[in-house]
Amino acid sequence: MIRLKTLAAALLLAAGFLFTSAPQSQAANLENMLYLDLEYGRVVIELKPDLAPKHVARIKELARQGFYDGIVFHRVIEGFMAQTGDPTGTGTGGTGKKLPAEFTPTPFQRGTVGMARSQNPDSGDSQFFICFKPAAFLNGQYTVWGQVVEGMEFVDQIKRGEPPANPDKIIKMTVAADAEKKS
Repeated sequence: MIRLKTLAAALLLAAGFLFTSAPQSQAANLENMLYLDLEYGRVVIELKPDLAPKHVARIKELARQGFYDGIVFHRVIEGFMAQTGDPTGTGTGGTGKKLPAEFTPTPFQRGTVGMARSQNPDSGDSQFFICFKPAAFLNGQYTVWGQVVEGMEFVDQIKRGEPPANPDKIIKMTVAADAEKKS
């Protein structure tokens, strides 16, 4: 009987720990999630600060400024990726703030979000892409900073072209923690 009471007390203590720590871990998780709203639906991107802390910080900063709201997908290649983040819509623009490369061996899979760049590895700025399929030739060559965890079916619907004739736009891009505070 004493063992049963001890076990019950341990379970209650563990349950109390789980319930008291859940809001903190949920808040931390929401701080590292993005909501990318498209006309087709919401895409949820898990940020990877462990892989690319400078890129994640910059993407969150730009999202919080509303930088991405209304920006078009200017380069969308069937079987490869959808690229956005250029305020001019031409593929040549950005914010002017270049980031040093944060390359890792993390593979580019379906839904991987990477930073676009020029020939210079340290030229990432505001443009990024989402892979439709695995793209092993990018591995170790581009910075991985996120992964689509929900809504990839909406990414699949983005109109193709370089540039698309009638490009899709980001309606709104929000850090999930900020969106949850408002609701």
